[in-house]
Amino acid sequence: MVRRTRWLVALTAFGLLGTACVGGGDDGGDGTQPDAQQDLSGEQIEVAAVWSGPEQQRFRAVLDAFEEQTGATADFTSTGDDIAAVLGPRVEGGDPPDVAILPQPGLLRDFAGQDALIPIDDVVGDELEANFAPVFQELGSVDGTLYGLYWKMANKSTVWFNIHSFQNAGVEPPEDWDGLQQVAQTLSDSGVTPYSIGGGDGWTLSDWFENIYIRTAGADAYDQLTNHDIPWTDQSVKDALTVFADVVGNPDLIAGGTDGALQTDFTTSVTQVYANPQSPEAAIVYEGDFVAGEITGNTEAQLGTDADFFPFPEIEGSGPAVIGGGDAAVLMNDSEGGRALIEFLATPEAAEVWAAEGGFLSPNQNLDTSVYPDDITRRTAEALVEAAEAGNFRFDLSDLQPSEFGATTGEGIWGLLQEFVRNPDDVDGITQQLEQAASRAFG
Repeated sequence: MVRRTRWLVALTAFGLLGTACVGGGDDGGDGTQPDAQQDLSGEQIEVAAVWSGPEQQRFRAVLDAFEEQTGATADFTSTGDDIAAVLGPRVEGGDPPDVAILPQPGLLRDFAGQDALIPIDDVVGDELEANFAPVFQELGSVDGTLYGLYWKMANKSTVWFNIHSFQNAGVEPPEDWDGLQQVAQTLSDSGVTPYSIGGGDGWTLSDWFENIYIRTAGADAYDQLTNHDIPWTDQSVKDALTVFADVVGNPDLIAGGTDGALQTDFTTSVTQVYANPQSPEAAIVYEGDFVAGEITGNTEAQLGTDADFFPFPEIEGSGPAVIGGGDAAVLMNDSEGGRALIEFLATPEAAEVWAAEGGFLSPNQNLDTSVYPDDITRRTAEALVEAAEAGNFRFDLSDLQPSEFGATTGEGIWGLLQEFVRNPDDVDGITQQLEQAASRAFG
């Protein structure tokens, strides 16, 4: 780990690590001396990402640490949510940023297919092997060539609950699917609606399905369905939808019933549980670790006092699994500064800067999780890293599909799962429609 130690020595010299740093040494971990820190004074690079507001500010702190070490200047460009619309014309015009951070694997594949990305195995191959589980190298590669470094992740296998509602009903977080159904019924009997579902945003429904599917069908079938190697009419899909109907098939267990769920967006699904924590509209909302940001940003509820999460339950002994999303750093201009920044982002020290501020999960298995600002964030991060190390992490299935099938409002997976919520008894019909849509998208 020569490169990692080199960054560590440089960071210590500038006093940036403080007491929360991960340890290091004077050598490269193999008895060799680390290389001298590269001086990039006068080098100016551009980094583009979708982040704005607090996320942009926190990433700016990461860039500040990089600048302090190297002497380079790193300018940040916020592209807004549609990063492809910004980067595409710039690539065509021969003016890409040095580094871009892409929020979807499909974009990485698209740009790689246009020869718009620089391979980075010689830049961070050693760091990836030392600091990341193999799945992240696979996710960052196209046709065996490494283009992307997955740096910021989301754990989408967290189920959030109102602590007071659970205490008043005398229930504990369940460990399996049957236990979840028992908890839901007990909550209902106590006078609290169990589920708040943001079905107005179809992506929340696809996240429900993906977590159920990997637990009922297994990781191998998940990979096959992701690649359309098995059809959406496969019995495994029907079985997963039948399990999903345990939640969406009873309108009495959903805030606002079926119609209410399909008119509720993600943010509202969270506020229904936490805006009035002592008297909520529902007790449980499923979504990723980013629910914590919605709670702290849009309600007066307190994490750990009013709000907590439990891992998405196992189904019939499936064992734990984590579905996640993430952002990959790619090199679009083969500059010294761009290469140095990619290398820096692969280190635990870079992740520490944002991790300490919250709103961030790192897939870096050598990051000291004590730097996370609270126990809830720490637990979500540890669950993600542990699942990746065990081979039980998979990327969000819909994000891995052609966009017209996996990521288009009101169409494909998102739209058809909304139709399923309207009529959860028609499993055969909805799987036929899903297969037709997938076949069109995959060509």
